[in-house]
Amino acid sequence: MLETTAPAATAASATGTTGVTGTGGTALAESATVGGRRARIALRALQALLALFFAVPSALPKLIAHSSAAETFDEMGWGSTGMYAIGVLELAGAIGLLIPVLQSAAATGLAALMVGAFVVQVTMLDGQYAATPLILLVPLALIAWTRRSHNTDLLRLLRRQS
Repeated sequence: MLETTAPAATAASATGTTGVTGTGGTALAESATVGGRRARIALRALQALLALFFAVPSALPKLIAHSSAAETFDEMGWGSTGMYAIGVLELAGAIGLLIPVLQSAAATGLAALMVGAFVVQVTMLDGQYAATPLILLVPLALIAWTRRSHNTDLLRLLRRQS
């Protein structure tokens, strides 16, 4: 292991990046530039904002059975069971966006939920808010893609548990 990281660190210091050892001893380079740091901070801020959105104005009304959410789910014929199920999924996704090992999986799950929300908006409801799930789909896909390296860590943890 030491042999694979030492050349990476030497090569990285020559190029101005910091060496990070990836899966299987492969050396990866991570930018230490100001722009890279700003991008990481912006992505974290985006994740926090999305987590806040999915937890408070989206999941909370469903979980407390607010009349606006209850009426919509009754109109669709899903009742309180569907409303609570969607609320729990949204809250779980919001929490997952804040936990490093779950970020990509949570963003992928929420993106799938947004595809479903779009379909429901267009087919079962009046379609007035059909753009909202599509707008949310873009940053969720960005997070899922950018944080995809965490999937390896998640799989490793799951394998260790079984």
